[in-house]
Amino acid sequence: MTFIQALLLGILQGATEFLPVSSSAHLVIFPHLLGWPDPGLAFDTLLHLGTLAAVVVYFRRDLWQLIVAAWDSLRRRKIETPQARLAWLLVLATLPGALLGFLFEDQLGEIFGMPRAAAAFLLVTAALLALSELLSRRARALEALTWRDALVIGLTQALAIVPGLSRSGATMATGLLLGYRREDAARFSFLLAIPIVLGGGVYQLLKLLLDGRAGVGGPALVGMLTAALAGYAAIAGLLALVRRHALWPFVAYCALLGLLVLTGILA
Repeated sequence: MTFIQALLLGILQGATEFLPVSSSAHLVIFPHLLGWPDPGLAFDTLLHLGTLAAVVVYFRRDLWQLIVAAWDSLRRRKIETPQARLAWLLVLATLPGALLGFLFEDQLGEIFGMPRAAAAFLLVTAALLALSELLSRRARALEALTWRDALVIGLTQALAIVPGLSRSGATMATGLLLGYRREDAARFSFLLAIPIVLGGGVYQLLKLLLDGRAGVGGPALVGMLTAALAGYAAIAGLLALVRRHALWPFVAYCALLGLLVLTGILA
């Protein structure tokens, strides 16, 4: 992995991580099309740390309130505020993805080398987004989130660990199908990304260090920085967009890219 490749992949990761188009699919498909070496699951996770920094900075005030509220609820042994309730619902929703990622790490590593598999799951992402736009009532606020809804959204995040099935797309679509407003579904999706990406990133970094592969640190650092900058811009842009517009452009994009790869037009 050269510095230029890492730079471009970082921009690609940051631009697509929070848009419902599957950043992991792009990191599988585009290096393949350009004849670049497969970046692999570890490098993909390192780029996710860059976008993690973006979402942490963007939602820093929300995060601080959630952390303080969760700590206070532990001390009092009682959940008394909406912030504390949301914090523990985020913890609950994180558990399925953490468990699935731990149990099927090796199988996921194999899928990351399969562009056609990623393209097929892009079509699944397109279908989920289309269904959410067609069926959602978009009437419920995030304050109405129940533990059952949080767990269902967490389960879809767990399934979205495969390349092509967009994490943000799957969780946003599930939130919409459960009746939540687009902006609230997007906000919960962004906040839900933080613990799962943090856990996966730390795990992969420890593996790199223990395996003696810290030499990827130079290009990875460049990729992480550009992913952070592009990710911050993507968060702001998507939140502004979903306040007034539907997700149909992302449906069309995912369907088109998936079909182009599957049919061999992009090969």
